[in-house]
Amino acid sequence: METLYVICVGVLTFCGVFLCLRGRTFSVVVGLTMLSYAVNLFLFSSGRLNLKDAAILGMSDSYADPLPQALTLTAIVIGFAMIAFVVILAMRARADLGNDFVDGREAPDSDKFIKPNKDKI
Repeated sequence: METLYVICVGVLTFCGVFLCLRGRTFSVVVGLTMLSYAVNLFLFSSGRLNLKDAAILGMSDSYADPLPQALTLTAIVIGFAMIAFVVILAMRARADLGNDFVDGREAPDSDKFIKPNKDKI
């Protein structure tokens, strides 16, 4: 179970970093969301992965650590607020600049892909 958990955290981190390095703002937003999920999983795993411990007092002899659960819930709330802010910021940049590139400039070869050549028609 731990191996699968580590692979999931690693894949989420890799995909998040890869998408954050893309040139479009939507990719950056999705990458930040994936990084947020990876951090949440990492924080949750800091309390040791154990299926037999109870989270409610009086249900068993051993109990799960509540601190990683509280940290994960706090990270979820902060991550949601951060993603909402970045989405609004990206929408505003798209409205002001007219495109969704991170640096605000069009790619140099985008004209040949967007505009068809009308001379051949």
